[in-house]
Amino acid sequence: MASGSGASGSGIEDHRRKWDKEEYEKLAEERLLEELEALENGKQKPAPVTRELLRQRDYRVDLEGKLGKSVVITKNTPSSQTGGYYCNVCDCVVKDSINFLDHINGKKHQRNLGMSMRIERSSLDQVKKRFELNKRKLEEKKKDYDLEQR
Repeated sequence: MASGSGASGSGIEDHRRKWDKEEYEKLAEERLLEELEALENGKQKPAPVTRELLRQRDYRVDLEGKLGKSVVITKNTPSSQTGGYYCNVCDCVVKDSINFLDHINGKKHQRNLGMSMRIERSSLDQVKKRFELNKRKLEEKKKDYDLEQR
């Protein structure tokens, strides 16, 4: 078996694929030469697509809009009016609300909106301001409860 000629040594060829290292080294060298020529000629690859950072939605997702309503669906009904939730950005229909939320928050939908899945890094000042805002909201709620008790 050390010779790799077969299981019983009867001359049956091994069924495994053999890689020709010399051929692939030659292909790698050719590719490197082509890349160097492209750099010398000024032909550079196009810049990668820059997408804006992920941000909070500025609209409310309507999950209860079609709740409890009956709709007649025929063969000629457009996909946006069929059963389920329709995403006009991706032109797809999702059958239930949980999957619709997963789709909206997913990578494919965010890319179609022109956003990457990376978020902006917050500074210390932004975090402090956010804490102050939340603290003020909490105090306002406590004041409202105090007025109702009187």
